[in-house]
Amino acid sequence: MKKAIVIGATGGTGAAITEELVNRGIPTIAFGRSRQKLMQLAEELGLPDHLQIAVGNAFQPEDIVAAAQEADMMFHCANVPYHEMESRLIPLGESVMQAAELLGLKIVVIDGIYPYGRAQMKEVTEEHPKQPHTRKGKTRLAYEQMLFANKWTKAQVMIVRLPDYYGPTANQASYLGSTLEAIAKGKMAFFIGNMKTPREYIYLPDAAVMVVELAGKDHAYGQNWNIPGSGTISGKELVRIAQKAAGTSKPVMALGRIGLSLIGLGEPVMREIVEMLYLTRDPLVLSKTKYERSIGPIEATSFEDGITRTIQELQKR
Repeated sequence: MKKAIVIGATGGTGAAITEELVNRGIPTIAFGRSRQKLMQLAEELGLPDHLQIAVGNAFQPEDIVAAAQEADMMFHCANVPYHEMESRLIPLGESVMQAAELLGLKIVVIDGIYPYGRAQMKEVTEEHPKQPHTRKGKTRLAYEQMLFANKWTKAQVMIVRLPDYYGPTANQASYLGSTLEAIAKGKMAFFIGNMKTPREYIYLPDAAVMVVELAGKDHAYGQNWNIPGSGTISGKELVRIAQKAAGTSKPVMALGRIGLSLIGLGEPVMREIVEMLYLTRDPLVLSKTKYERSIGPIEATSFEDGITRTIQELQKR
């Protein structure tokens, strides 16, 4: 990897991957819509000489092409608002793929677990049948089919799938991001789903390490890859760790179907979460077998350490 461009560099996964690339000394272009946010990211990373920023619209392939100066690797971390997924996700992906095709780049696409549908095995492997029963799952499956379409002959693509994630950069893009932000600020917080069922989460800096490792392996392209977390944890235990780190005990309220529907009257994003609540009742856990067999041991920061670091970093900001 000589030079990388990160599309959506100021988002949760984009910022973590940009930081990992910079820490490895890889020349990196951080691409996003907001110059202010890109500058803030660059300052947080210490304004390294090998980090460039590029302002543009990821829905315009010509913007990406103009920004990708001498890059040989692209990380597609941009996303769309939750309630616009069905109408805008695939056009966004096609724009990014068009740019990668024109440039003949390798491209790593960050995605989630929705296409798997309901778990049919204890740990879901990459071969798990994709039978989504939700609108978002079906959209994500169509997205995968577009990415692996035969029309792309020059771009080499892989999809990396993350479970729900947390970390200093997670922000509002993660179910858990807003919960931890509120706890860090000493405010009352909401937790999406019940707090008793253990669920899988990944610490974003761990995910970034594994994603960048995969990106450097020629044999990894043309495939799906799971990026598993360090295990499962209940919401109750997660909140306990976060509150201990924050030095606060403000209440944390679990949000189920009724609560989300009521909040969704004014916030369409929250309303859209309702159909995905099955993942909080019947969680899906990703298998690490393929990654460990092909790449090596997974990065697995403990929840105690990862959540504590996240809270401390959020409080600094």
